[in-house]
Amino acid sequence: MSAPSGSISVDDLPYRPCVGIALFNREGLVFVGSRTRASGPEHVDGQHSWQMPQGGIDPGEDPYKAALRELHEETNVQSVTRLGEAPDWLRYDLPLEIIGSAWRGRYRGQMQRWFALRFTGQEDEIDIRAPAGGRHRPEFDAWRWAPLADLPALVIPFKRQVYDRVAEAFRPYAVPEASAR
Repeated sequence: MSAPSGSISVDDLPYRPCVGIALFNREGLVFVGSRTRASGPEHVDGQHSWQMPQGGIDPGEDPYKAALRELHEETNVQSVTRLGEAPDWLRYDLPLEIIGSAWRGRYRGQMQRWFALRFTGQEDEIDIRAPAGGRHRPEFDAWRWAPLADLPALVIPFKRQVYDRVAEAFRPYAVPEASAR
């Protein structure tokens, strides 16, 4: 494959290091947000705007700390306990037609470290309109709790394989909290 500019091969582009967060409530449902149109073509295709929180790892940042930071920046949530971590880094490639516009054409896709967290706060802590106390621009325009198994069908198709693997890895946490003990 070659990049849109023709000067560099897509195969030579790196993957963007990121984290993903499966935030489970006490009933075993997972947080899913509808990405805003301003989020960019790597997130929204007109039919599939739902996804779990995710975002980049800063240089030198610990992936778990990045997960906590990204969760706060996208949802305002800080009241969590760690349930688990996917055993492997998961990757997806962007479709060729958006590689040049997503992340300024610097990446071919993402390699993600996924964490499962239990939300221990009250729902009024969730604030997608003014996340991180209003210090971060909103990335979601709606949210809801959903069964983990439903998420692969909600996400943009080129991320579906990652969501299938996340759903498989985190299936043990998709139960009511009392059942998980």
